[in-house]
Amino acid sequence: MSDYTSTALADDAQAPTTLPPQQLWIGGRWRDARGGATYVTENPVTQEAICEIADATAEDVDDAVRAAQHAFDHSGWKELGGAERGRILFRAADLIEAETNYLSAVETLEVGKLYKDGVFGDIPAILATLRYYAGYADKLHGSTVQLPDYAGRHRLNYTLREPLGVVGAIIPWNNPIVMAGWKAGPALAAGNTIVIKPPEDAALSVLRLAEILAEAGVPDGVFNVVPGRGETAGAALAQHPGLAKLTFTGSPEVGALMPTHAGGQFRKVTLELGGKNPQIVYPDANLDGAMPFIAVANFLHQGQVCAAGTRVYVHASLVDEVTQRLVAHAEAITLGDPFDANVGMGPVINGSQHQRIGTYLDLGVEQGASLVTGGKLVDRPGYFVEPTVFIGSQDQRIAREEIFGPVATVIPFSDSDDVIGLANDSHYGLNAIIYTEDLHRAQVAARDLRVGNVWINAFGMPDMTTPWGGRGGSGVGRELGPAGIEAYTEEKTVQMMF
Repeated sequence: MSDYTSTALADDAQAPTTLPPQQLWIGGRWRDARGGATYVTENPVTQEAICEIADATAEDVDDAVRAAQHAFDHSGWKELGGAERGRILFRAADLIEAETNYLSAVETLEVGKLYKDGVFGDIPAILATLRYYAGYADKLHGSTVQLPDYAGRHRLNYTLREPLGVVGAIIPWNNPIVMAGWKAGPALAAGNTIVIKPPEDAALSVLRLAEILAEAGVPDGVFNVVPGRGETAGAALAQHPGLAKLTFTGSPEVGALMPTHAGGQFRKVTLELGGKNPQIVYPDANLDGAMPFIAVANFLHQGQVCAAGTRVYVHASLVDEVTQRLVAHAEAITLGDPFDANVGMGPVINGSQHQRIGTYLDLGVEQGASLVTGGKLVDRPGYFVEPTVFIGSQDQRIAREEIFGPVATVIPFSDSDDVIGLANDSHYGLNAIIYTEDLHRAQVAARDLRVGNVWINAFGMPDMTTPWGGRGGSGVGRELGPAGIEAYTEEKTVQMMF
């Protein structure tokens, strides 16, 4: 059971270094995993244990799905008017806002992200998402079609938008509470119930979210959380025959397995599988305006961002200046405790990711990229990586594979007509960023880039009012915006003669 007796931390306060054991949230109550299995979550700064967390088994996942199905059938959640479901979600957002400091702190404690990024970025993002879908809950309208008379009788067709049923959601460790909001917000607003498998390394904020939603008035069983390992709890949820929809955000390697599981059950699927995203700096780019975005798109959250722009295509006339400015930004970043307001970068999530990034740093040099700055795992406690800048080429692995770390690769180009082809030469298709003062060039590039999202002269967090998702190896389907909530509904056609 969670113990959150002191939830309002001052801006300069530290989160607790340890927490009591955490349980599963199933059917509106805390309970241990079957057999009492647990795992330990770790602080990536100190490499010390934070707490034990219940390790859900396949049987626990089955219990959660059954609880969600019972709630869908009998709790009255789907029968509530959309305005009433919206009122509950508005209330939940208010409760989350009151715990901004605490929720930011536990994510910093587990993930290593900057505390201030949680306070000013992640928590405002989930608040905006929940409030957006709270306002959308009573606006899920069908359509009507007036048809010609037939056999002397009038005809009218109309459609209904109905909730799907039980949604299974598997979310990543880089932004757990934001991703929980992206999936639970529209799912609940539409009248579904949900089972969330939070990331093994970062479950605490999502477990607290379960209590908050219950306090706001979400009925028992409508929202369930089953922390555990991907190969057990995650696989069991992905394969469960009781799901009407599966939504997954994570690695392409794991995501590639999801359509097989879901397709056999003929359920809806949404997949967001990351990216190796291009930034294109044209010769007329305003570098004073562009450079902060170019840098943030590489180093935000230690580069552990699916939308990160780590392929930086720079026109030959600007390569030296862009590289020098990017190096200056990287070398100005202070590594350290992410609760310290003067620190610019914390550690990466865990030892496995730390070593994986180190392998790519070595590969960059081995394959002939020019290391300009950084390039090392930091020799100190914690999973720290130096912010790194390479000058490389299209065929090197550091320019083609998602590293999920603070590693930028500058790739020179000379022909502005050819750079779109270079940018599109990728397995991924999530995001792209363009820097140019030529409006026509920007619009043509935005049209021709084979991605789901394009930024022009900027980079930032996706906005909840517009769809987000990728193409190709970056996934299937869209989240956020009207498309995000419609994806949690089924459209039924009713045909009348009178």
